[in-house]
Amino acid sequence: MPKFPKSEGFKLGSASRGVNMPKGNVTSSKTPYHLETETPVIRKKLGEGILGEANNDGTIFISDKVTPGSEEERKILNHEMVHMTEMKTGKLAYGDDYVRYQGVTYPRKDGHILYDGEWHEEGAIEFPWEQH
Repeated sequence: MPKFPKSEGFKLGSASRGVNMPKGNVTSSKTPYHLETETPVIRKKLGEGILGEANNDGTIFISDKVTPGSEEERKILNHEMVHMTEMKTGKLAYGDDYVRYQGVTYPRKDGHILYDGEWHEEGAIEFPWEQH
């Protein structure tokens, strides 16, 4: 399980892309291996310090700054797939103004989440959903 520094990690995406992907192996011309998943992985420019995002629409974004096929990319994909699984099973959910983890709702605003009485930047390792 990757431990990201405070400035890097999971960012909760909210954009809808209307992506329809076939079931089975998903590949990208920039990803030199198959992912045994139905989850589309999209390389794109992400915000400062953001390496990956798991999105409500079932897609994962990987920063275009991450080297395709690298160990770093593998760790990021594994980390984001845990979030995707948690979202599919109902353990994790989010909207523009909240994150819900194991039935507890945390307010979310301007890229920060209120946890234990303090606002932390999204992706901070203090959050229980980042402890994998």
